[in-house]
Order: sequence, then structure tokens, then C-alpha cells
Amino acid sequence: MTGPLSRTDVALGQADDAALVQAYLAHVRVEKRLAERTVVLYTGDLEKLAHQAAAAGVALRRVQNAHIRRWVAQMHSGGRSARGIALILSGWRGFYVWLGRQGLVEHNPVQDVRAPKAGKPLPKALGVDESVQLASHVEAADDPALEARDACITELLYGCGLRIGELVGLDVVASASARGWIDAQAGEAHVLGKGSKRRSVPVGRAALAALARWLELRTAWVGHKIDASAALFVGAGGQRLTPQHIRVRLRRRSLLAGLATPVHPHMLRHSFASHVLQSSGDLRAVQELLGHASISTTQVYTRLDFQHLAQVYDAAHPRAQARAGDAGGNGPARPPAAVPARKPGR
Repeated sequence: MTGPLSRTDVALGQADDAALVQAYLAHVRVEKRLAERTVVLYTGDLEKLAHQAAAAGVALRRVQNAHIRRWVAQMHSGGRSARGIALILSGWRGFYVWLGRQGLVEHNPVQDVRAPKAGKPLPKALGVDESVQLASHVEAADDPALEARDACITELLYGCGLRIGELVGLDVVASASARGWIDAQAGEAHVLGKGSKRRSVPVGRAALAALARWLELRTAWVGHKIDASAALFVGAGGQRLTPQHIRVRLRRRSLLAGLATPVHPHMLRHSFASHVLQSSGDLRAVQELLGHASISTTQVYTRLDFQHLAQVYDAAHPRAQARAGDAGGNGPARPPAAVPARKPGR
């Protein structure tokens, strides 16, 4: 509840726009205790708001919904991203909520104003050759057990499309309390996915060979630590690996393997899905393998697959270059050679 206006509130009511902005920034910094980085972002957003209001010849307290909508349209046409506009609107909305609580405005002009809908970005995936290059890399300078562990992690992320949380939850053997495990005899990984839903995914020969190698060397690290021995992936001290530890190790491995782009675990999941879809064309199967509850979540990989086909077309079709260059198309008008679907090499 907001009490009666104090002398400070009355003074705010008579203040100019700059004073109102400074008073609000002091509020979020001192009373709300927001991080300094957030305060800096709010400062920039409110300076933009004050500039727009001044250009329109209107005080901040007199800004209307139509003004906000016009400024959003200007930002959008000027190339500002939908996400960037949404963040700016959030800062403006908070400012007017605060003014309303001070009794300085009767309504919030940012209310019901939304940023333009952002297009869903395509997932970043490696090419087949890059994925195999990463999985095949051997870092001879590392401890053999460390290298075997990291190789096994890479093979399972790319070969099974596991989420990082599913990977770190794997135990060595199946049990009633295990979140996940690998049945090497059956060639299957049993994992606990989102929404506590269990699923089984096949494990390929390369991943099973990497697993056998890691299990052979793992005992040297675990020793007699019974409390940690259930975890499949552990550190030198026997503790279960954290997602952050795996992110750091995978990024390092990708750079040492000579890849141009640092790799994160979910990129290998995207690569798995994209390569299976390119080879099979079976979207439902990819949905099952990834553990998606809705097919619409999986459909993003059809866009990624089409992007791959478009790149093949641009590189192979004699008329492709004519689209961007010679409109007449000097090459012979012949159909492109058939491009066979590439199967993942691992």
C-alpha cells in the first residue's frame, strides 16, 4: 500500500523530467537493491524515453499510449531487435508503475504495449564433418583417464542427443534411485528428461567403445568413495561432474580440435537432431529421440534442414549464382545433380 504523499513526493510532483528519472534510479538502486549493471541499463533506457518525449514536446508525466506505440514502431523500423525493444519497454513500464504509486500519473502509458514478435532463432548445429572431427579428436597431452572421460561425454552428447542434465544424471549401473544409466548389452541409454519423463535412446558403436574405455580407467579416480561411485562421469576426486564443468571441458576440446566455433553441449544435441533428420527425414522419430512433448518443438529442425539444402543448392546449381549475380544465368539450364543425404559418421 502507498501512504499519503510526503514532502519528497510533493517535490517530485513539481520536478522536471530529469529529476524524476534520477529519483526513480535512486529508488531501484537503494530500495529495490538492483544490480549495478541493471541500473546502468535502466539509465540508458530512461534517457532514451526522456529524449523521445522531449522531441515530441511532451513531459514524461504526460506521455500517452499512442506515443509509446509510435516510439516502438520507430525503434523497430530502425533495426532494433524485438528482444531489445522488449527490454526497453520493461524499463519504461517499471518507471511508470513507480510514478503511479507516487500519485504522479493516472495511468501507465506502457500498459498493454508489446514488442514486435521475435522470430524464433534457428538452433546452432555443427556440420557432420565438424561433429566427427570433434568426436574423433584425441588430446594426447591430457591424462589418459581425463581424455577417455571427455571423449565418452562427447560421443554420448552427439551420438544420443542427450541434454546436459540427462548426461550428468547418468549412473554406472541401473537402480531404483538412478536418474539414468546405460545398458551396454542392449545398446541403450535410459534417461530422465524434462517433466520427469523417462525415455530410452540407442547408443551407437562409437559411443559404446568410448564408454568401455572410460569405465576401464574410471576406477582409478573413484577408488573406495562409495558415495560418489554411482555417478558415471566423475572428476579426479570421485565427485559427480557438474554441467558447468562439462561446458568448460567441451569448449576446450572443441578449440583444441581446431573447430572455428566453440562448442557447447546443446549444440551437439542440435547437431544430432539435424543429422538424423537429414538422413532419415523422419520428424516423428527425431521427436521421440529428443524427448520432445510436442512435435512443434522438433519442427525447428526442418527449417535447419532446409537451410542445409539451400546451401547445397547455392553451391551446386548452375542457376543459383544467377540469383545474386548474373540475372541472365550464363550457365546451362540443367537440373542439379542429386545430393545424397549424408549420414552421421559416428
